Amino acid sequence: MEEENEFRSWDELIPDALGLIFRKLPLQETLTVIPRVCKSWGRAVAGPYCWQEVDIMEWSKFRTPETITRMLQMLVLRSSGSLRKLCVAGLPNDQSFSFIADHANSLRTLRLPRSEISDLIVEQIAARLSTLTYLDVSYCKTIGGPALEAIGKHCKHLRKLQRCMYGWEVLDKVSQDDEALAIAATMPKLNHLEILYLRISTEAVCQILLKCPELQLLDVRGCYSVKLDERFVKKFSGLKVIGPGSDNEGWDECSNYSVSSGYLAWDFVASVMDDDFDEEMLDEAWEDDQSMEDVEMRFYDGFYLDNGGFDWPLSP
Repeated sequence: MEEENEFRSWDELIPDALGLIFRKLPLQETLTVIPRVCKSWGRAVAGPYCWQEVDIMEWSKFRTPETITRMLQMLVLRSSGSLRKLCVAGLPNDQSFSFIADHANSLRTLRLPRSEISDLIVEQIAARLSTLTYLDVSYCKTIGGPALEAIGKHCKHLRKLQRCMYGWEVLDKVSQDDEALAIAATMPKLNHLEILYLRISTEAVCQILLKCPELQLLDVRGCYSVKLDERFVKKFSGLKVIGPGSDNEGWDECSNYSVSSGYLAWDFVASVMDDDFDEEMLDEAWEDDQSMEDVEMRFYDGFYLDNGGFDWPLSP
C-alpha cells in the first residue's frame, strides 16, 4: 500500500488554523493578497477566524474619518461576535463607539487613542463593555471624570487603564482630580495605571493608591503637581511608581509614538473581495492620491508631522 503523505496541503487547513496564521500578517496583505491565493484562504479571510483580534492602530493614524469608519465596520462585522481585541486610533464620533459596543460581547482589550467620543455616550453604553480587562482612552480630549466613572462601575474586570495626555492638551484645565477620584472610587482591581500629564493633585493620587490595592504599576510622569512621599509609597509592597518627572524609562508603549519608518512593496492590487470591501474602499484605504500599481509605499509611525503620510519621499 502506498504510504500516505504525512504533510497536509495549505489549502486543506481548517479555517481556525488559517486564521491564526493570517493574524500574523500585515493588514494590507491579509485583505488584498491572501484572498487571491485560493478559495479556502479567501473564505478564511472573509469569515471570523482572522478577526478575533483587530489591530488597525498604525493604519488608522493618517486616514480620514470616513475611511476609518468603513474599515472598522467591515472588520468588526466579520468577527461575527467573536471580537476579543480592538485597537484603532482617531475614532471619529460617538456613533462609531456605539457600533463597537454593539459587538463587544467578547471584547477584552479596547484601545481608542485620539478618539472623538463624549462622556454622554460612554455613560450610555459602558454596561455593554463589561468584559473589558484593558482600556486605552489616551489623548481623548472630549471625555473626563463621568466617562471614567461609568467605565469603572460597569467594567468590573478592568486590570489595565491608559489615560495619557499631551501636556499642551491640558493647559486649559484647572484640575482633573475628578478623573483620578473616579478611578480610585470605581476601579479597585487595577494593576496597571498610566495617567501621564494629567492635572491632578497629590491627594487624588494617594486616593488611587489607597483604594486600588492590587496596583503594581502607577505611571504619573508629567503630573508635576504630584509630590509622593517615598515612605508612604513603600507601604505598598510590589508597587512601582514612575514619575512625576519626565523620565522616559520604559512603560511607554502608550504615550510614546516613535518616528520610525518602513516600506512595503506591492506588485498588484487585489480585486473585489466581497460586497463590503470594493475597489473604491481599497483605493481609499491604501493610498492618498497615488496609483497602487507597481509602487513602493512608505508608512510612517509618527503623527503630528508636517504632511505626515501625504508627502512620502520617493522610493530608493
